[in-house]
Amino acid sequence: MLKVGLTGGIGSGKSEVSARLGALGALVIDADKIAREVVEPGTPGLAAVVAEFGDGVLLPGGGLDREKVGGIVFADPDRLKALNAIVHPLVGERMQRLMDAAPADAIVVDDVPLLVENRLAGFYDVVVVVDAPVEAQLDRLTAKRGMTADAAQARIDAQATREERRAVADHLLDNSGTLDELRAAVDAVWADLTARAAEAG
Repeated sequence: MLKVGLTGGIGSGKSEVSARLGALGALVIDADKIAREVVEPGTPGLAAVVAEFGDGVLLPGGGLDREKVGGIVFADPDRLKALNAIVHPLVGERMQRLMDAAPADAIVVDDVPLLVENRLAGFYDVVVVVDAPVEAQLDRLTAKRGMTADAAQARIDAQATREERRAVADHLLDNSGTLDELRAAVDAVWADLTARAAEAG
């Protein structure tokens, strides 16, 4: 098994890279998706979040109001730490179970937005970083996700810097160009990953 960590700042285009790697044959484990699952209604994760933040973070149907929680934690580093202390262990446990169940010859790509922040680079055989200028991140977050400029900047500021992510990269994917250029770069990375997996046996 080849263990690959994929990361990138919010709005960098990481989801596009993740989807492309999955289409090429990688087994993708999406930390963001799992982070939503571990706080679904009825889970211990949601109960812990409500105990920490109060009933005001719930939607009328009983689900977690992610926008409200985001507004709280991205404006207050201590509240963000409190949320992460609840969610991250649950996510890590489920990701490990999925990796343990993967075929021995799989190329497993963990799509982990906070790989650098949580010092996980050493866990992987290869780290792939998707990089984009902050201006491009802001444009994508405001245009495609409807965030205000202040909210988008707060989320960027809450993450590792571009320099910190670039420092752990075995492959650095520059997403300042076109989608076709990004896909071509991903295909080149995939060729390297398959060659490494073959060498590892």
